[in-house]
Amino acid sequence: MQETIDKIDWQKIELLPVIVQDVTTNEVLMMAYMNKEALSLSLSTKIAHYFSRSKQRIWKKGESSGHIQEIDSFNIDCDNDTLLIKVTQHGVACHTGRRSCFFTELETGDIQSEVEVKSEALYGVVDTLYHTIQERKFADPSTSWTAKLLSKGDNTILKKVVEEAAEFSFACKDSDEKEIVYEAADLTYHVLVALASKNISPDRIKQELARRFDMSGIAEKNSRDT
Repeated sequence: MQETIDKIDWQKIELLPVIVQDVTTNEVLMMAYMNKEALSLSLSTKIAHYFSRSKQRIWKKGESSGHIQEIDSFNIDCDNDTLLIKVTQHGVACHTGRRSCFFTELETGDIQSEVEVKSEALYGVVDTLYHTIQERKFADPSTSWTAKLLSKGDNTILKKVVEEAAEFSFACKDSDEKEIVYEAADLTYHVLVALASKNISPDRIKQELARRFDMSGIAEKNSRDT
């Protein structure tokens, strides 16, 4: 296995592009990336592991949804810089809930496959909303509020975060439970828009919160002040 891994010039490519095909139909399901550790895990477990550029961590496909990929074969290309794997896909491959990530006809924009599983059931509401916001970057600002907000840039996006934070604070001060929930949802949405504008996945916020579990609040604050 180590000999296989060492064929790849990791210093040159850093992340290995991976094309994923269904072992039975040869349908292309998705394209992702592996670093050295992800490839090693994939080879040893025969379960697909990738390196998520948005999450900045190793990602086991299906870790939250259960829609794992059992790997049948690994094939490296002639330049040793692109990998083709054939898998048995459990459930769906795409975060949209579709079988394959390749469902949009480029010239017409036609959607060529139906959603099989609701995306929030796969990844949760926050991650699904973040992905939806990312997709709205390419939508028409005249028909999408999110696209319009993103098109206006940092000043408008961040002004809305400040406004929603103030409204949330006032709702808390008034002890209005219904308004607190409503304004918290508005604030969460606008924070996610700001994160999406910088291509920072909410998963990275979860990682940072998890990191802080092992230290006191005072120690964490002191670590930022030094």
